[in-house]
Amino acid sequence: MSYGFETLAIHAGQEPDERTGAVIPPIFQTSTYKQDAVGSPRLGYEYSRSGNPTRDALQECLAALEGGSRGLAFASGLAAEDTLIRTVCKPGDHVIIPDDAYGGTFRLFAKVAERWGLSWTAARISDVDDVRAKITTNTKMIWVETPTNPLLGIADIAGLAAVSRDAHALLVVDNTFASPYLQQPLALGADVVVHSTTKYVGGHSDVVGGALVLNDLALADALKFHQNAMGAVNGPFDAWLTLRGVKTLAVRMERHCDNAEKVAEFLTRHPKVKQVLYPGLPEHPGHELATKQMRRYGGMISFRMGDPTAAERVCNTTKVFTLAESLGGIESLIEHPGKMTHASVAGSELEVPADLIRLSVGIETIDDLLADLATALG
Repeated sequence: MSYGFETLAIHAGQEPDERTGAVIPPIFQTSTYKQDAVGSPRLGYEYSRSGNPTRDALQECLAALEGGSRGLAFASGLAAEDTLIRTVCKPGDHVIIPDDAYGGTFRLFAKVAERWGLSWTAARISDVDDVRAKITTNTKMIWVETPTNPLLGIADIAGLAAVSRDAHALLVVDNTFASPYLQQPLALGADVVVHSTTKYVGGHSDVVGGALVLNDLALADALKFHQNAMGAVNGPFDAWLTLRGVKTLAVRMERHCDNAEKVAEFLTRHPKVKQVLYPGLPEHPGHELATKQMRRYGGMISFRMGDPTAAERVCNTTKVFTLAESLGGIESLIEHPGKMTHASVAGSELEVPADLIRLSVGIETIDDLLADLATALG
């Protein structure tokens, strides 16, 4: 039987405990397991870096939500990214990354993997032809965010999947901004989906984590080997918190989207705002594509003030919007990417505008959010 998204979020990988009937899966807060005999671990569990029932429940749930065959959970989104890079690539290989990407992802490629011998080229991932033109004979991965962080660009996942197949490269899609509720890249041809589960999947700003989801079982086995060998796994309590958060992902995303659409509309009318970047706006260059491949347009908005000093003043003035890094939690956040989440791209071709403000629109009362922004903008 095929179940709906909300049902899967609550039940996939989360059957009531067999021994006690507990409806919520228990937290297996253990580092090791009694073995039935030498070399005979019970149900395959021997050490919690290698396997833990709570983490397995999360992995199964995330795979179901993304429409994938296998899921793997990690200590952070960057731990998931690093494990994928070192599983798929070797020194001398080449990767295409977005010219608009999360600062931590850029730092991982430019300051860590490059020293290991991996080369990279930035491309406009909203332009399939630009990506195709930058492929080399050594390209092993095309790395995509959609929507991008922080400029909210939209990539044609199906179009890039065709390009990656022609190049015998993997298409990797960071689906953090959209969440599995709004977009399922595997169904559009992506090979691997990446998440910072810290964000919308966990949804409550109380746990850090990451995940990979895919259908290729051979690659999944290789990733699981590296997950264990490199060891950047999340603990059982972190996995349990993420599972608790994901149960309400669908209802939270609907409210995030409701509020974001109203905030975007408000900002487009404000005389002090020079540009609003939100794929839900008809004038956004990726609006038509976002409408095609996303359920709704998400809770992230960026806008430009035309003046860096004014942008910092707004960030420092809001009261309901909390000045903080990260995104995707129930509370609304505001930040200055150039000096906060994207400071690592300063001076590079990924440098973000100094007058840019990024909002993670939460699920508070919309009138309070609009009034807060109106006061801060002046």
